[in-house]
Amino acid sequence: MSIIEHDYWGPKRIIPAVRKVEDLQAACRSDSPVVFLLIGDLLTVEDYIKQVLQAGKKIFLHVDFITGLGGDPIVMKFVAERLRPTGIISTKSHFVKHAKKNGLMAIQRIFLIDTSALEHGIHNIEQSGPDAVEIMPGLIPRVITKLCDTISIPIIAGGLIHDHSEITMALQAGASAVSMGSKRLWT
Repeated sequence: MSIIEHDYWGPKRIIPAVRKVEDLQAACRSDSPVVFLLIGDLLTVEDYIKQVLQAGKKIFLHVDFITGLGGDPIVMKFVAERLRPTGIISTKSHFVKHAKKNGLMAIQRIFLIDTSALEHGIHNIEQSGPDAVEIMPGLIPRVITKLCDTISIPIIAGGLIHDHSEITMALQAGASAVSMGSKRLWT
C-alpha cells in the first residue's frame, strides 16, 4: 500500500506521536497502523523501533530528535541498515534526500509561521522529494488546502491539536492524517 493512499494512515487517520517513553506502549496498542517516534538515543532507539514493529505497525523515526545522530549523510545509511524503521521524519532536506537514497520513506516536516516560511517549505519539498509532508502547526486549514492544491504528496497536520474538532478541520481541509502527542486523542 502506498503512503499516498488514505488507508495507509488507518481509518481514523490519527497518528500517535510518541514524545515520552511511558507513552510507547499506548501507541503500540492504539488502532493506528502508523507511529511517529520522537524520543530516544543511540542506545535506546533500536529497542523502541522493535517494539513498534512487533506490534505490527509502521514506524517513522524523527531523526532530528534522536540524541547521538549527527548531521552527516552517513546517518541515514546507519538508520536504514541498523535501525530499519519504515521511514524517517526530518526538518532537514538533506536527511530526507539521503533517507530516500537509502530506501527509506521520508516525511519532510515544515513549520509554517508566515508566507515566507510557506514558500521556503514548498521549495524544500520540491528539492528533497519526500513521500509526505508534516506541517506544523496543524491548525491552519486554509494553508492545508493551499498546500494540497500545490503539491501532490500527502499532507500530515501536526502540532497544537487538542480536540476532535481540530482533527476534523484538518482532515476536511485535505490533510491525509493528523499526528499528535496527546494520548487521549489516539483512540
